[in-house]
Amino acid sequence: MFDDGLVELGRASGAHGEVVLRRRTHPDGTAVTELIVDGVFAMDDVDTATERALATEALARCPGERLRVLVGGLGLGWTAATALADPRVAEVDVAELQGPLVEWAGRGLLPVLPADDPRLALHVIDVADHLAASPGRYDAALLDVDNGPGFLVHRTNAGLYSPAGLTTAIAALRVGGVLAVWSSDPAPQLADRLAGLPGVADVEHLALPVERDGRRFDYAIVLARRAGAPR
Repeated sequence: MFDDGLVELGRASGAHGEVVLRRRTHPDGTAVTELIVDGVFAMDDVDTATERALATEALARCPGERLRVLVGGLGLGWTAATALADPRVAEVDVAELQGPLVEWAGRGLLPVLPADDPRLALHVIDVADHLAASPGRYDAALLDVDNGPGFLVHRTNAGLYSPAGLTTAIAALRVGGVLAVWSSDPAPQLADRLAGLPGVADVEHLALPVERDGRRFDYAIVLARRAGAPR
């Protein structure tokens, strides 16, 4: 532990540079898990409302039982954990490009994620490749990759939000399945792009304002359904 209450849980080379997982304990005893990628702060778990909403909003629109869910981007595990908390969910696949993060999750270093849940499978793979290899498989695909389409840190992720990438994501759904995309900013252009694709219905843009440290952040989730009657 460092003098400022910081404990480094893991450090390793990843797909986009060095990945660091650490836990910061504040004077009041509150512990916060932080993820640093290539020297840049990526996320923490001070407020996980929007990560959890990515799962709950999508699953609220999914009928039926024994649901198959894909989570694109592991993060600190909150979206996957929220999906697993739904008793209707039979499988959760997580596609994560950063191998060290998957390893640390398997070792229990992401406290919220039940890594021993038999319904959970962690894959070290680009989510775009996983989607392309999974036509018609999922009831819900939950994408939290980079910062969403409007503020990309890694330009290689742009293809995921292109018409071709979104078409592949929709094709990975069962008929009636739901695609949900997290964005760090309002994303009306993404909603319009989805609405213009063949085989897409019920596009929604949900604004999710969050107050943190006296500042307001306007996050968003864009949802779309693969057209047709549900299974």
